[in-house]
Amino acid sequence: MITLSSDFGTPYPAAMKGVLLQHSDARLVDVAHDFPRQDVRTTAFWLREVIPYFPPAVHLVVVDPGVGTDRAALAVRAGGHALVGPDNGVLLPVARELAESEQSDADGFEVFRVSYGDADSATFHGRDVFAPAAARIHEAGIEDFETLDDIEPAEAFEDLRFPEPTVEDDSAVGELLVVDDFGNAITNVPGDFLDGVDELSVNGQSAPVEPAYAHVEPGERLVTVGSHGNVELAVNEGRGDDVFNIGIGDEIRLEK
Repeated sequence: MITLSSDFGTPYPAAMKGVLLQHSDARLVDVAHDFPRQDVRTTAFWLREVIPYFPPAVHLVVVDPGVGTDRAALAVRAGGHALVGPDNGVLLPVARELAESEQSDADGFEVFRVSYGDADSATFHGRDVFAPAAARIHEAGIEDFETLDDIEPAEAFEDLRFPEPTVEDDSAVGELLVVDDFGNAITNVPGDFLDGVDELSVNGQSAPVEPAYAHVEPGERLVTVGSHGNVELAVNEGRGDDVFNIGIGDEIRLEK
């Protein structure tokens, strides 16, 4: 299996699939092609939340603001999976999650550099660099792909780590990481901060703590724990980012 993730929209993913099908008999599965354009961090967050639910596979990821520059191409092996994409940090959070799910230490993944010559297009490495690499890795096998001539251990690579919140008994200071399509505002504060709490102050605004959106009336705000395990600011049948007046990267202050 080869999964595909990008910010390409349409029709560009079809060209990547064409290349993959020329060189592999893998089953192709789309994760998403509507990640925010050139937003490496948001893509990395969602990949960390989605990819671990797949069986072992090759995951082709192309959100690549540095396309056509001298940034490297990487292949990462973690938890029985292989991740292929640009060296801009997008692969690292999910690699750590996959490694940890295998009950190995946080560095239980391997990073390789994929060499490539002049691509047919300097603006479409998804088609000309990453798709061919993903097909070769799939055919060589996840456990053996470092035997390929154009792959070698990476001596250095771009890392990406999400910011850590400051959590105390009665307060937490964190950051808004992402906003999903429903408008749910996802923070980096761990969900267990809400244990035993019925109401919370969010940047000075009071909101009830509830286990699900429908526990408040439509249009009413709430604080809950999302499926990702983090504190989430939401509105039943509305947008939490609008009602709480927050945007990605904003500081979030929670007080019990």
